[in-house]
Amino acid sequence: MRKAQVTRKTKETSISLRLNLDGKGAARVDTGVKFLDHMLDLLARHAGFDLKVAASGDLEVDDHHLVEDAGLVLGEGLKQALGKKEGINRYGWAVTPMDEALVMCAVDLGGRPYLAYGLELPARRIKQFSTELIEEFFRAVSNAAGMNVHLRQLDGRNTHHIAEAAFKAFARALGEAAATSARGQGVPSTKGVL
Repeated sequence: MRKAQVTRKTKETSISLRLNLDGKGAARVDTGVKFLDHMLDLLARHAGFDLKVAASGDLEVDDHHLVEDAGLVLGEGLKQALGKKEGINRYGWAVTPMDEALVMCAVDLGGRPYLAYGLELPARRIKQFSTELIEEFFRAVSNAAGMNVHLRQLDGRNTHHIAEAAFKAFARALGEAAATSARGQGVPSTKGVL
């Protein structure tokens, strides 16, 4: 079963996550950060994962700790659910529009963390959400999961549209990379391990 259950408790945050890579795109997310809830909901839906996240944290200080830790927990959940990565596609990519915005994402689940972040967000905030936390979230996921993520903005002027296109592109690329391959059951690497 390609499932994971992860809990992370620090002095700043408390996060629990359940993940099913072979789900139907259902999400129940409550982090206290409404924009993050929205992005995680659409991530689950567009990746085809079932995702349940409950989180609390020191939001009176800032959203930073909770958003970054949510990324770490999601990355750890992905790593756990993928196991030895036998029979997966390993690579995935998507180009996703959202009105005038267009974002490309490519993912490699090869075990080597790297984030190439190429979003240019015009506004510093989406409501109360600091847009610089989007990069922190993706970096945390990449590092904890051991995945290579390239995000490139190809077009866009509206910050919300760009961010949403980025999460949808990431979700679709990740869903494709984590999907089981018709090519075989082994590990998709000449090294024999990922």
